[in-house]
Amino acid sequence: MDNSTRSQVDPFIVMDVMEAARRAEAEGRHIIHMEVGQPGTPAPEGARAALAEAMHRDAMGYTVALGLPELRARIAQLYGTWYDLDLDPGRVIVTPGSSGAFILAFTALFDTGARVGIGAPGYPSYRQILRALDLVPVDIETAAENRLQPVPDDMAGLALDGLLVASPANPSGTMLDRPALAALMGACAEAGASFVSDEIYHGIEYEAKAVSALEISDDAYVINSFSKYFSMTGWRVGWMVVPEDHVRVIERLAQNLFICPPHVSQVAALAAMECETELQANMDVYRTNRALMLEGLPKAGFDRIAPPDGAFYVYADVSHLTDDSRAFAAEILEHAGVAVTPGLDFDPARGAGTLRFSYARATADIAEGLRRLAVYMATRQAR
Repeated sequence: MDNSTRSQVDPFIVMDVMEAARRAEAEGRHIIHMEVGQPGTPAPEGARAALAEAMHRDAMGYTVALGLPELRARIAQLYGTWYDLDLDPGRVIVTPGSSGAFILAFTALFDTGARVGIGAPGYPSYRQILRALDLVPVDIETAAENRLQPVPDDMAGLALDGLLVASPANPSGTMLDRPALAALMGACAEAGASFVSDEIYHGIEYEAKAVSALEISDDAYVINSFSKYFSMTGWRVGWMVVPEDHVRVIERLAQNLFICPPHVSQVAALAAMECETELQANMDVYRTNRALMLEGLPKAGFDRIAPPDGAFYVYADVSHLTDDSRAFAAEILEHAGVAVTPGLDFDPARGAGTLRFSYARATADIAEGLRRLAVYMATRQAR
């Protein structure tokens, strides 16, 4: 039995790194995890308590395809709190994680063979989901002087049917300010290209608030998730906001592709939105960890970095240290006991010379990981 050409997607290398780290731990080694892009904290206590109570009184069957009405309304309220927007809850669609939202968005917006621009470096699953849907991912090589974010000039001559941007971005943590985001959205509108904004790291910002595409125009698809700020990665619940005349299109797709998002996760997500004190305590950890990374990585020899505006990653240029980031990451895991992610996941053309470091774990782990990196790199450079 043959496989389809659409199934020929690349592996997600960070998952391979996680498996190598798991094997090392199974052998009795203590590994510091700087590879995984997920909070080290569980879902908020209030979310877990609300779900435990709900499971005693509810069968947790199907919900409607667009999600629990009360959760959609609460998400709309968040846009008032975060961005001072009066958002119609009817435009909010709850999804099985942001991954489910991307599948719905790409299916709703693009026909087979459509060309969709994505910034490089960027989240690798964008590229693979597009390929699996028989769409054409178009890597846009971003420049360091633009803080690894696309600009309108980068789109010239690419004949794009759509553009996907992320701010804060994975792996760089950099953000687009309002003029930069508006310029990209304007360029898409002028070219007749659809605009998709990945806002999954909103809420995890440091010196400035992230700008939502909805602050600029309603003519966009906005995707977010409970995975990062709300610390609910494994619960697989996210959301999207679409133009009013696209809601029924998404609803029909969601009914057939997913039936509905996980009921239990929706209940927990609704309660998580009331746990601001706990969520801000998580942010205090990220702020501390970010400061440690920006001080400790250069001391360990990883000095070609830019301070991240948001998220919980540092993306480092290591081209002066290696031309094979995958082998370098394996070397660091073996000799330092620290798991890091090769840049090949994020930028197929230039990622052999980059690494991503995540600082989402406990502060003690980050401090120990930086100590191990410094010791190993000093030994390596002395060889």
